[in-house]
This record gives sequence, C-alpha cells and structure tokens, in this order.
Amino acid sequence: MTSPAVVEVGPSRGPTFAGGRKSRSSRGSLTRQKQRIGFFATLPAFIVVASLLFYPIGYAIWISFLKTDGVTSKFIGFKNYVDIFAAPLVHQVFLTNLKFLVAIPVVIFAGLFTAVLLYQEVWGWRFFRIVFFLPSVLSASVIGLMFRSAFTLNGPINSALISLGLTPINFFARANMAILVVVLALIWAGFGYAMMILLSGLMAIDTDLFAAAEVDGAGWWQRFWYIIIPSIRQQLAFVSIINTLYTFTSLFGFIFVMTAGGPLYSTTTLDYLVYQKAFSAYDMGQGSALAIIIFGVIATLTIAQSKYLRNDDGR
Repeated sequence: MTSPAVVEVGPSRGPTFAGGRKSRSSRGSLTRQKQRIGFFATLPAFIVVASLLFYPIGYAIWISFLKTDGVTSKFIGFKNYVDIFAAPLVHQVFLTNLKFLVAIPVVIFAGLFTAVLLYQEVWGWRFFRIVFFLPSVLSASVIGLMFRSAFTLNGPINSALISLGLTPINFFARANMAILVVVLALIWAGFGYAMMILLSGLMAIDTDLFAAAEVDGAGWWQRFWYIIIPSIRQQLAFVSIINTLYTFTSLFGFIFVMTAGGPLYSTTTLDYLVYQKAFSAYDMGQGSALAIIIFGVIATLTIAQSKYLRNDDGR
C-alpha cells in the first residue's frame, strides 16, 4: 500500500518542477526579446541625438587644437588653452561674470518671498502666480530689448528722472550702470522660475507641522526659519546652482541686445567672448577652446550639484 503511493508522487512532482523551469526560462527569453526590441526601437533616436550632440562637441574639441579662421587651419596643440588662461581680457571677463552673480541672492529672496505669499493664498494669488511667472516664458532677447528701451537715454526711466528735476543718466555709457541694468534684467527674468520651484517645495510640506508649531506657540518667523527653510533646502540649493550655471552660460542674449559687451568689455561675459573670438575676430580655435573650458566648468558644477542633492536627500 505504501509503495504505489511513493511511485505516484515521484512522477507527479517531476513534470511540475520541469514545467516551472521551462516557465522561468520562457519568461527570461521573453524579457530578453523585449529588451532587444526596445534597444532597436530607440536606436534611431539615439543616433540622431548623438549626431546632433556628441559630434559637435567632438568637433569643437578638435578645432580647439587648431589655429583656424574657418578656411585655413594649422595644428598648434594646447597653445589656444595656454593663451586663454594667460590672457588679461579673459581674466577681466571672468571677473565680470562673477559680478553678475550678485543677482542670485536677490532672485532667491524675491522668489522665496513671493512663493510664501502665494502659498498662504493671499488675495489674487492665482493672478499673481501667472504674472510673476510670465517673465520666465519670454526669451532673453525680448527681455533685453525691453530693458534697453526702458533705460536708454530717451527712455521712460530718464524721462521720469527729468520730470523729477534730475539729470538724465546714460546707463549704457558707464560700466557700473550698464552692469546694474543687466543685473536688474536677470532678477526680473529669473525670480518667477525660482518662485515656482520654491512653491513646489512649500506644497510638499506636511501641514500638520504648521498646525503643531502653532499650537506650541511658534510665531510666523519661527515657523519660517524652523519649518519652511529646512524643508525646502533642496529646492534652494537647486535654484542657486541653476542660476549660477545660467550666469556663466546663458547671458549671451542679454548682452548682445543690451550692451554688445560694452563699454570697453565691461559687460562682456564668457559666452559672449566665445562669440567675439570665433565670429568677430575669426579665431575659431580660441573660441572653441574657451567654449570647452566653459563646458568643463559647467560639468564640474553639475556633478557637484547632483552629489549634493543626492547626499542631502539621503539624510
């Protein structure tokens, strides 16, 4: 009676176990097939992106080792890089870029102030949310034209000064005044984007924290410093780093339209200097070398940003 039972159990388990192995093998084969299909489906897009992104970068690196005006060329190795690091003009332009960084704390403060007001849903908050974000939608060239028209010698700012009995100011003929106008344009164009990023961070805060703090007798400033600021530190770091990258890489539109780098290179930025060297002085080699250096700075700051945000998120 016992033996037949043992014989019956063996075969019944064997096919079940074999069937399980076959099922897992089939699932693995199906997964690999899906991966191959996905790879071949995305391959054309990857080739297009690579040709439009990696090829120009590689070609710019190659040009940076040449002395070329776009027609004739001569290989000179690292001389372009050496000349750039030794050029007093590049040092001056780098310091000018650092001056424009003064706009960043103002952008963060204005963005945080307006984000807190919108978070508290003050009167007309929906309307002001659209109005404050609108400058971020406009291109740098449009904003540059607006500020140039406003601060030109016959513009509304000088008309207001004349009506008050004051002497008109030629903003774009004086270095400090020209820098001030560009900084004001950067603040006006950037604080709306910062506001939306910080507002998203505020919306993620648990409202029970505010309720508990209010029950414990915490005032508005205490809730601001001990709840809001620690809760949105990642958004604050993101906004500060993004604006730093923007200051070093994306001011061309403002400078080209408003000041053309003048007076006497006082408002020339690194990205505008690339344009001047490559397309005004016809020195493609030095222009490409300077662009590669800027690319390295951007890559370093981006890696630092990602590591900081990852570590901060881990804590």
